[in-house]
Amino acid sequence: MRVFRGAVTAVILTLASASLVAQWPSYPNSPNVPKSADGKVNLKAPAPRTPDGKPDLSGVWETAPCPDCAPPVIDGLSPTPGSGQAAAQAGRANDNGSGQPARGNGNAQAAAGAGTGRGGGRGNGGFGRNIFGNVGGSTPEGEAPYQPWAKELVQKRMADNSKDNPDAHCLPMGIMQMDAHPYPKKIIQTPTELILIYEASGTTVREIFLDGRPLPKKDDVAPWYNGYSVGHWEGDTLVAETTGLMDDGWLDVRGSPLTSEAKVTERFRRLNFGYLEIKVTIDDPKAYTKPFDAIVYSRIMPTSQPSEFVCIDKDAEHYVGSQKQNK
Repeated sequence: MRVFRGAVTAVILTLASASLVAQWPSYPNSPNVPKSADGKVNLKAPAPRTPDGKPDLSGVWETAPCPDCAPPVIDGLSPTPGSGQAAAQAGRANDNGSGQPARGNGNAQAAAGAGTGRGGGRGNGGFGRNIFGNVGGSTPEGEAPYQPWAKELVQKRMADNSKDNPDAHCLPMGIMQMDAHPYPKKIIQTPTELILIYEASGTTVREIFLDGRPLPKKDDVAPWYNGYSVGHWEGDTLVAETTGLMDDGWLDVRGSPLTSEAKVTERFRRLNFGYLEIKVTIDDPKAYTKPFDAIVYSRIMPTSQPSEFVCIDKDAEHYVGSQKQNK
């Protein structure tokens, strides 16, 4: 179990997790795991399919920097066994701009530091192209197309070390931060809905309905942190649309805003047995000058389960903002 006292993703704060031995022991969670000649999991084998012929997105997934590499080492361990490249990948993915891996107990420094532009090359040095730290990391500009007020707000939040990030106060992080978070997510797929269980943000559960119901108009429903999601298949891609979101959401660690005017579209595509791509389109004309995409990759965890996550907001009053405030 991970017990967080004021879960943190801000630059100056540290994710202090309990020992991973509290998790379930390793046990196969995916049927018919393909193996290569050397007995290891064949990550490049074809994606499994459900009885109705759709790609099966089910499984436990951890965010990876790219669709053909290992995730960074988290909490001193490689959650997916059998990867001889994990340490090397972690050193590159957690680059803090000095050529050395970011240091610390957990994964927040690497992700958040890169999110403020410290990850080298526009900050694209962390988990899932560092979408967790910088939602615009997948764009050619390396930054989201902010409206002037949103740009000013992000600069202020970064100057304050992202101390007001909802995650730092045990509040829901929102879809984008959860999709890109370095902690695992579990997908359960049925013919009528897709269920996502995120270890982060207090073990949050989302439902994406596939039963044909229409996407509700945002003015007809009470706003939710994660909104209302419905999905449909376009070939081998599951398209999930979400509306009815609450105002003042955070898309990333740096504080890119999300407003109630937003519509979020996720495109889930299982590239092969081992890798999943989530391409997210954020369409929020109040905060951004145009829609833009964020791309998150994840790798299968065939013998793991998400850990229980408990967040206790006891330390928020001690969070430190800008240096100017400290004087």
